Amino acid sequence: MDLDVIEALVEPADTKIVLLVMDGLGGLAGAESGKTALEAARTPHLDKLAAQGICGLHESVRAGITPGSGPAHLALFGYDPLRYQVGRGVLAALGIGFDLQQGDVAARGNFCTVDEEGRIADRRAGRIPTSENEELCGLLRQIELPDVEVFVETVKEYRLLLVLRGEGLSGAIEDTDPQEVGEKPLDPEPRTTEAQHTADLVREFVRQAGEILSGREPANMVLLRGFSKRPSWPRFPDVFGLRAGAVAAYPMYRGVAKLVGMDVLESGSELEEEFATVERHWEGYDFYFLHAKHMDSAGEDGNMDEKVARIEEVDALVPRLLDLEPDVLVVTGDHSTPVRMRYHSWHPVPTLLWSEYCRRDDVSTFGETACLHGGLGPRFPATDLMPLALAHARRLRKFGA
Repeated sequence: MDLDVIEALVEPADTKIVLLVMDGLGGLAGAESGKTALEAARTPHLDKLAAQGICGLHESVRAGITPGSGPAHLALFGYDPLRYQVGRGVLAALGIGFDLQQGDVAARGNFCTVDEEGRIADRRAGRIPTSENEELCGLLRQIELPDVEVFVETVKEYRLLLVLRGEGLSGAIEDTDPQEVGEKPLDPEPRTTEAQHTADLVREFVRQAGEILSGREPANMVLLRGFSKRPSWPRFPDVFGLRAGAVAAYPMYRGVAKLVGMDVLESGSELEEEFATVERHWEGYDFYFLHAKHMDSAGEDGNMDEKVARIEEVDALVPRLLDLEPDVLVVTGDHSTPVRMRYHSWHPVPTLLWSEYCRRDDVSTFGETACLHGGLGPRFPATDLMPLALAHARRLRKFGA
Protein backbone atom coordinates (compact mmCIF):
# COMPACT_ATOMS: atom_id res chain seq x y z
CA MET A 1 0.00 0.00 0.00
CA ASP A 2 1.17 3.54 -0.76
CA LEU A 3 2.59 5.14 2.38
CA ASP A 4 0.84 8.45 1.72
CA VAL A 5 -2.52 6.63 1.71
CA ILE A 6 -1.80 5.24 5.17
CA GLU A 7 -0.53 8.59 6.43
CA ALA A 8 -3.79 10.24 5.35
CA LEU A 9 -5.85 7.66 7.27
CA VAL A 10 -3.89 7.61 10.52
CA GLU A 11 -5.59 9.01 13.58
CA PRO A 12 -4.31 9.28 17.16
CA ALA A 13 -5.24 6.72 19.79
CA ASP A 14 -4.02 5.73 23.23
CA THR A 15 -2.97 2.25 22.12
CA LYS A 16 0.32 0.38 21.90
CA ILE A 17 1.73 -2.01 19.31
CA VAL A 18 4.63 -4.47 19.70
CA LEU A 19 6.36 -6.07 16.72
CA LEU A 20 8.47 -9.01 17.92
CA VAL A 21 10.78 -10.19 15.13
CA MET A 22 12.37 -13.61 15.62
CA ASP A 23 15.14 -13.40 13.04
CA GLY A 24 15.27 -16.30 10.57
CA LEU A 25 12.23 -17.91 12.23
CA GLY A 26 10.89 -19.91 9.29
CA GLY A 27 12.29 -23.29 8.32
CA LEU A 28 11.79 -26.63 6.62
CA ALA A 29 10.82 -29.95 8.17
CA GLY A 30 13.69 -32.20 9.20
CA ALA A 31 13.98 -35.54 7.44
CA GLU A 32 13.67 -37.54 10.67
CA SER A 33 11.28 -35.48 12.78
CA GLY A 34 9.07 -34.18 9.98
CA LYS A 35 8.97 -30.87 11.89
CA THR A 36 10.53 -27.45 11.48
CA ALA A 37 12.48 -25.92 14.37
CA LEU A 38 9.43 -23.82 15.29
CA GLU A 39 7.18 -26.88 15.23
CA ALA A 40 9.67 -28.94 17.26
CA ALA A 41 10.09 -26.23 19.89
CA ARG A 42 7.94 -26.16 23.02
CA THR A 43 6.13 -22.82 22.71
CA PRO A 44 3.07 -22.79 25.00
CA HIS A 45 2.83 -18.99 25.10
CA LEU A 46 3.11 -18.47 21.36
CA ASP A 47 0.64 -21.31 20.78
CA LYS A 48 -1.85 -19.62 23.09
CA LEU A 49 -1.46 -16.33 21.23
CA ALA A 50 -1.94 -18.13 17.92
CA ALA A 51 -5.15 -19.71 19.20
CA GLN A 52 -6.46 -16.36 20.42
CA GLY A 53 -5.33 -14.34 17.40
CA ILE A 54 -5.05 -14.71 13.64
CA CYS A 55 -2.19 -16.37 11.75
CA GLY A 56 -0.67 -16.76 8.31
CA LEU A 57 2.57 -16.80 6.33
CA HIS A 58 4.07 -13.62 4.94
CA GLU A 59 6.41 -12.97 2.01
CA SER A 60 8.98 -10.20 2.41
CA VAL A 61 9.51 -9.29 -1.23
CA ARG A 62 7.64 -11.40 -3.79
CA ALA A 63 7.03 -15.12 -4.41
CA GLY A 64 10.26 -17.04 -4.79
CA ILE A 65 12.52 -14.10 -3.87
CA THR A 66 15.03 -14.73 -1.07
CA PRO A 67 15.33 -11.51 0.97
CA GLY A 68 18.30 -10.02 2.71
CA SER A 69 17.78 -8.86 6.27
CA GLY A 70 17.53 -5.19 5.31
CA PRO A 71 14.72 -5.54 2.74
CA ALA A 72 12.93 -8.05 4.96
CA HIS A 73 12.81 -5.64 7.90
CA LEU A 74 11.80 -2.72 5.71
CA ALA A 75 8.84 -4.80 4.51
CA LEU A 76 7.82 -5.50 8.11
CA PHE A 77 7.98 -1.76 8.75
CA GLY A 78 5.57 -1.19 5.84
CA TYR A 79 8.10 -0.09 3.19
CA ASP A 80 7.94 -1.92 -0.15
CA PRO A 81 11.51 -3.28 -0.44
CA LEU A 82 11.38 -3.10 -4.24
CA ARG A 83 10.77 0.65 -4.05
CA TYR A 84 12.85 1.46 -0.97
CA GLN A 85 16.25 -0.06 -1.60
CA VAL A 86 19.42 0.58 0.38
CA GLY A 87 22.70 -1.26 0.67
CA ARG A 88 23.74 -3.01 3.82
CA GLY A 89 26.65 -0.65 4.29
CA VAL A 90 24.38 2.25 5.23
CA LEU A 91 22.52 0.08 7.72
CA ALA A 92 25.76 -1.07 9.32
CA ALA A 93 27.00 2.53 9.58
CA LEU A 94 23.81 3.82 11.20
CA GLY A 95 23.66 0.78 13.45
CA ILE A 96 26.99 1.58 15.12
CA GLY A 97 26.30 5.32 15.25
CA PHE A 98 28.84 6.27 12.56
CA ASP A 99 28.46 9.87 11.35
CA LEU A 100 27.56 8.98 7.77
CA GLN A 101 27.64 12.16 5.68
CA GLN A 102 26.05 13.01 2.35
CA GLY A 103 28.24 11.61 -0.41
CA ASP A 104 29.87 8.93 1.76
CA VAL A 105 29.91 5.40 0.37
CA ALA A 106 29.52 2.66 2.97
CA ALA A 107 29.98 -1.10 2.68
CA ARG A 108 29.36 -3.89 5.14
CA GLY A 109 32.32 -6.27 5.41
CA ASN A 110 33.10 -9.72 6.72
CA PHE A 111 36.46 -10.89 7.91
CA CYS A 112 36.81 -14.27 6.21
CA THR A 113 39.22 -17.18 5.77
CA VAL A 114 40.74 -17.95 2.37
CA ASP A 115 42.93 -20.95 1.54
CA GLU A 116 46.29 -21.00 -0.25
CA GLU A 117 44.54 -20.67 -3.62
CA GLY A 118 42.61 -17.64 -2.44
CA ARG A 119 39.31 -19.52 -2.25
CA ILE A 120 36.90 -18.81 0.60
CA ALA A 121 37.01 -21.51 3.28
CA ASP A 122 34.85 -19.68 5.84
CA ARG A 123 32.83 -16.55 5.06
CA ARG A 124 32.76 -15.59 8.75
CA ALA A 125 36.31 -16.47 9.84
CA GLY A 126 35.03 -18.82 12.54
CA ARG A 127 32.84 -16.02 13.97
CA ILE A 128 35.86 -14.35 15.55
CA PRO A 129 35.18 -12.40 18.76
CA THR A 130 34.62 -8.66 18.63
CA SER A 131 37.89 -8.04 20.47
CA GLU A 132 39.86 -9.67 17.64
CA ASN A 133 37.82 -7.71 15.10
CA GLU A 134 38.86 -4.47 16.80
CA GLU A 135 42.53 -5.44 16.56
CA LEU A 136 42.19 -6.27 12.85
CA CYS A 137 40.30 -3.06 12.06
CA GLY A 138 43.16 -1.18 13.71
CA LEU A 139 45.55 -2.82 11.25
CA LEU A 140 43.35 -1.98 8.26
CA ARG A 141 43.30 1.69 9.22
CA GLN A 142 46.86 1.81 7.85
CA ILE A 143 45.39 1.68 4.34
CA GLU A 144 45.63 4.91 2.38
CA LEU A 145 43.83 5.66 -0.87
CA PRO A 146 44.29 8.68 -3.15
CA ASP A 147 41.97 11.66 -2.65
CA VAL A 148 39.61 9.98 -0.15
CA GLU A 149 39.34 9.42 3.57
CA VAL A 150 39.12 5.77 4.59
CA PHE A 151 37.22 4.68 7.71
CA VAL A 152 37.34 1.09 8.96
CA GLU A 153 35.16 0.34 11.98
CA THR A 154 34.23 -2.71 14.02
CA VAL A 155 30.56 -3.70 13.85
CA LYS A 156 30.32 -6.97 15.81
CA GLU A 157 32.11 -10.33 15.80
CA TYR A 158 33.34 -10.89 12.21
CA ARG A 159 31.49 -7.88 10.76
CA LEU A 160 33.17 -4.61 9.84
CA LEU A 161 32.28 -1.31 8.18
CA LEU A 162 34.15 0.41 5.36
CA VAL A 163 33.35 4.05 4.54
CA LEU A 164 34.97 6.10 1.76
CA ARG A 165 34.61 9.89 1.94
CA GLY A 166 35.52 12.19 -0.93
CA GLU A 167 34.32 13.88 -4.11
CA GLY A 168 32.54 12.07 -6.93
CA LEU A 169 32.07 8.70 -5.20
CA SER A 170 29.39 6.21 -6.24
CA GLY A 171 27.65 3.37 -4.43
CA ALA A 172 26.99 1.49 -7.69
CA ILE A 173 29.59 -1.19 -6.96
CA GLU A 174 29.08 -4.95 -7.13
CA ASP A 175 29.78 -7.00 -3.99
CA THR A 176 33.11 -8.76 -3.59
CA ASP A 177 31.38 -11.44 -1.49
CA PRO A 178 30.18 -14.35 -3.68
CA GLN A 179 28.35 -15.72 -0.60
CA GLU A 180 29.63 -19.19 -1.46
CA VAL A 181 32.40 -21.24 0.15
CA GLY A 182 34.93 -22.52 -2.37
CA GLU A 183 34.75 -19.44 -4.57
CA LYS A 184 37.31 -16.66 -4.80
CA PRO A 185 36.33 -13.13 -3.73
CA LEU A 186 34.80 -11.22 -6.61
CA ASP A 187 36.20 -8.13 -8.28
CA PRO A 188 34.37 -4.92 -7.23
CA GLU A 189 32.86 -4.22 -10.64
CA PRO A 190 31.18 -0.84 -11.30
CA ARG A 191 27.52 -0.93 -12.34
CA THR A 192 27.80 2.44 -14.08
CA THR A 193 30.61 4.27 -15.85
CA GLU A 194 30.48 6.94 -13.13
CA ALA A 195 31.32 4.30 -10.53
CA GLN A 196 34.60 3.21 -12.16
CA HIS A 197 36.76 5.45 -9.97
CA THR A 198 35.10 4.20 -6.77
CA ALA A 199 35.47 0.58 -7.93
CA ASP A 200 39.20 1.18 -8.49
CA LEU A 201 39.51 2.57 -4.95
CA VAL A 202 37.71 -0.44 -3.48
CA ARG A 203 39.90 -2.82 -5.48
CA GLU A 204 43.00 -1.17 -4.06
CA PHE A 205 41.57 -1.32 -0.53
CA VAL A 206 40.95 -5.05 -0.88
CA ARG A 207 44.46 -5.61 -2.28
CA GLN A 208 46.09 -3.82 0.64
CA ALA A 209 43.79 -5.56 3.14
CA GLY A 210 44.87 -8.93 1.76
CA GLU A 211 48.53 -8.03 2.21
CA ILE A 212 48.02 -6.79 5.77
CA LEU A 213 46.00 -9.86 6.83
CA SER A 214 48.14 -12.43 4.97
CA GLY A 215 49.38 -15.17 7.25
CA ARG A 216 46.84 -14.48 9.99
CA GLU A 217 44.35 -17.14 11.08
CA PRO A 218 41.45 -17.46 10.79
CA ALA A 219 40.76 -13.93 9.50
CA ASN A 220 43.09 -13.43 6.53
CA MET A 221 40.89 -11.56 4.05
CA VAL A 222 37.83 -9.29 3.82
CA LEU A 223 34.60 -9.57 1.83
CA LEU A 224 32.57 -6.44 1.05
CA ARG A 225 28.92 -6.01 0.11
CA GLY A 226 26.06 -3.57 0.19
CA PHE A 227 27.86 -0.49 -1.17
CA SER A 228 25.49 2.46 -0.83
CA LYS A 229 24.83 6.07 0.10
CA ARG A 230 22.26 7.18 2.67
CA PRO A 231 18.81 7.74 1.08
CA SER A 232 16.08 10.20 2.08
CA TRP A 233 12.79 8.40 2.77
CA PRO A 234 9.43 9.06 4.51
CA ARG A 235 9.86 8.75 8.27
CA PHE A 236 8.07 5.91 10.07
CA PRO A 237 6.71 8.15 12.89
CA ASP A 238 5.26 10.58 10.33
CA VAL A 239 3.70 7.93 8.09
CA PHE A 240 2.19 5.77 10.82
CA GLY A 241 1.61 8.39 13.51
CA LEU A 242 3.57 6.40 16.08
CA ARG A 243 6.28 7.24 18.57
CA ALA A 244 8.51 4.30 17.68
CA GLY A 245 11.22 2.69 19.79
CA ALA A 246 13.57 -0.01 18.50
CA VAL A 247 15.35 -2.61 20.63
CA ALA A 248 17.97 -4.72 18.89
CA ALA A 249 21.33 -6.09 20.00
CA TYR A 250 22.86 -6.26 16.51
CA PRO A 251 23.93 -3.03 14.77
CA MET A 252 22.41 -3.80 11.36
CA TYR A 253 18.88 -3.96 12.80
CA ARG A 254 19.43 -0.79 14.79
CA GLY A 255 20.57 0.75 11.53
CA VAL A 256 17.45 -0.10 9.55
CA ALA A 257 15.26 1.16 12.41
CA LYS A 258 17.22 4.41 12.61
CA LEU A 259 17.06 4.82 8.81
CA VAL A 260 13.25 5.05 8.93
CA GLY A 261 13.22 7.36 11.94
CA MET A 262 12.73 5.10 14.95
CA ASP A 263 14.44 5.91 18.25
CA VAL A 264 17.03 3.23 19.01
CA LEU A 265 16.83 2.34 22.71
CA GLU A 266 20.04 1.34 24.45
CA SER A 267 19.99 -2.26 25.60
CA GLY A 268 22.28 -5.07 26.60
CA SER A 269 23.16 -7.85 24.18
CA GLU A 270 21.21 -10.60 25.93
CA LEU A 271 17.61 -11.34 24.97
CA GLU A 272 16.34 -10.87 28.52
CA GLU A 273 17.96 -7.43 28.59
CA GLU A 274 16.13 -6.51 25.39
CA PHE A 275 12.76 -7.41 26.91
CA ALA A 276 13.72 -5.44 30.02
CA THR A 277 14.45 -2.41 27.83
CA VAL A 278 10.91 -2.50 26.44
CA GLU A 279 9.57 -2.68 30.00
CA ARG A 280 11.73 0.24 31.08
CA HIS A 281 10.58 2.48 28.22
CA TRP A 282 6.96 1.29 28.07
CA GLU A 283 5.40 4.66 28.84
CA GLY A 284 7.51 6.53 26.30
CA TYR A 285 6.41 5.00 22.98
CA ASP A 286 3.37 3.79 21.05
CA PHE A 287 5.25 1.22 18.93
CA TYR A 288 8.07 -1.14 19.82
CA PHE A 289 10.23 -3.08 17.38
CA LEU A 290 11.85 -5.88 19.41
CA HIS A 291 14.43 -7.99 17.62
CA ALA A 292 15.63 -11.47 18.64
CA LYS A 293 18.62 -12.60 16.58
CA HIS A 294 19.87 -16.06 17.37
CA MET A 295 17.38 -18.23 15.47
CA ASP A 296 18.99 -16.94 12.28
CA SER A 297 22.55 -17.67 13.44
CA ALA A 298 21.58 -21.22 14.43
CA GLY A 299 19.92 -21.76 11.06
CA GLU A 300 23.01 -20.54 9.22
CA ASP A 301 25.14 -22.89 11.32
CA GLY A 302 22.86 -25.84 10.51
CA ASN A 303 22.18 -26.40 14.21
CA MET A 304 18.60 -27.60 14.72
CA ASP A 305 18.92 -28.09 18.49
CA GLU A 306 20.24 -24.56 18.93
CA LYS A 307 17.49 -23.04 16.80
CA VAL A 308 14.85 -24.91 18.79
CA ALA A 309 16.42 -23.74 22.06
CA ARG A 310 16.51 -20.12 20.89
CA ILE A 311 12.85 -20.21 19.89
CA GLU A 312 11.95 -21.64 23.31
CA GLU A 313 14.01 -18.86 24.94
CA VAL A 314 11.85 -16.24 23.23
CA ASP A 315 8.63 -18.06 24.11
CA ALA A 316 9.56 -18.10 27.79
CA LEU A 317 9.87 -14.30 27.76
CA VAL A 318 6.59 -13.59 25.93
CA PRO A 319 4.57 -13.31 29.20
CA ARG A 320 6.66 -10.27 30.09
CA LEU A 321 5.28 -8.52 27.01
CA LEU A 322 1.74 -9.59 27.80
CA ASP A 323 2.08 -8.25 31.35
CA LEU A 324 2.55 -4.81 29.78
CA GLU A 325 -0.91 -5.17 28.20
CA PRO A 326 -0.16 -4.17 24.60
CA ASP A 327 -3.20 -3.59 22.41
CA VAL A 328 -1.60 -5.37 19.45
CA LEU A 329 1.20 -7.93 19.42
CA VAL A 330 2.65 -9.16 16.12
CA VAL A 331 5.10 -12.07 16.24
CA THR A 332 6.93 -13.16 13.11
CA GLY A 333 10.35 -13.46 11.49
CA ASP A 334 11.98 -11.31 8.87
CA HIS A 335 12.70 -14.32 6.65
CA SER A 336 13.16 -18.08 6.80
CA THR A 337 16.56 -19.61 7.54
CA PRO A 338 16.09 -23.39 7.23
CA VAL A 339 18.65 -25.44 9.11
CA ARG A 340 19.04 -27.84 6.20
CA MET A 341 19.85 -24.94 3.82
CA ARG A 342 22.08 -22.98 6.22
CA TYR A 343 21.00 -19.76 4.54
CA HIS A 344 18.10 -17.39 4.04
CA SER A 345 15.34 -18.79 1.86
CA TRP A 346 12.26 -17.69 -0.07
CA HIS A 347 9.84 -19.70 2.07
CA PRO A 348 6.97 -17.65 3.59
CA VAL A 349 7.36 -16.82 7.28
CA PRO A 350 4.99 -17.81 10.14
CA THR A 351 3.10 -14.81 11.49
CA LEU A 352 0.61 -14.22 14.28
CA LEU A 353 -1.34 -11.08 15.10
CA TRP A 354 -2.98 -10.88 18.51
CA SER A 355 -5.50 -8.24 19.51
CA GLU A 356 -8.87 -7.79 21.16
CA TYR A 357 -10.33 -7.18 17.71
CA CYS A 358 -8.99 -10.23 15.88
CA ARG A 359 -11.34 -12.34 13.82
CA ARG A 360 -10.03 -15.71 14.99
CA ASP A 361 -9.17 -18.58 12.70
CA ASP A 362 -8.79 -22.31 13.43
CA VAL A 363 -5.04 -22.20 14.13
CA SER A 364 -4.20 -23.44 17.62
CA THR A 365 -0.39 -23.80 17.41
CA PHE A 366 2.28 -21.49 16.04
CA GLY A 367 4.13 -23.26 13.23
CA GLU A 368 4.57 -23.32 9.48
CA THR A 369 2.05 -26.07 8.75
CA ALA A 370 -0.62 -24.62 11.03
CA CYS A 371 -0.14 -21.10 9.66
CA LEU A 372 -0.85 -22.38 6.14
CA HIS A 373 -4.50 -22.54 7.23
CA GLY A 374 -4.61 -19.20 9.05
CA GLY A 375 -6.93 -16.32 8.35
CA LEU A 376 -4.12 -14.02 7.16
CA GLY A 377 -3.50 -16.43 4.32
CA PRO A 378 -0.75 -18.80 3.22
CA ARG A 379 1.14 -16.08 1.30
CA PHE A 380 0.40 -12.43 2.11
CA PRO A 381 2.72 -9.40 1.70
CA ALA A 382 4.75 -8.47 4.75
CA THR A 383 3.96 -4.82 3.98
CA ASP A 384 0.34 -5.53 5.01
CA LEU A 385 1.36 -6.06 8.63
CA MET A 386 1.70 -2.39 9.61
CA PRO A 387 -1.74 -1.38 8.23
CA LEU A 388 -3.25 -4.44 9.95
CA ALA A 389 -1.53 -3.58 13.23
CA LEU A 390 -2.76 0.02 13.01
CA ALA A 391 -6.31 -1.11 12.26
CA HIS A 392 -6.37 -3.53 15.20
CA ALA A 393 -5.00 -0.73 17.40
CA ARG A 394 -7.90 1.49 16.27
CA ARG A 395 -5.51 3.95 14.63
CA LEU A 396 -6.95 4.09 11.08
CA ARG A 397 -10.03 6.09 10.15
CA LYS A 398 -12.51 5.05 7.44
CA PHE A 399 -11.41 5.42 3.82
CA GLY A 400 -13.82 7.48 1.70
CA ALA A 401 -17.35 8.64 2.32
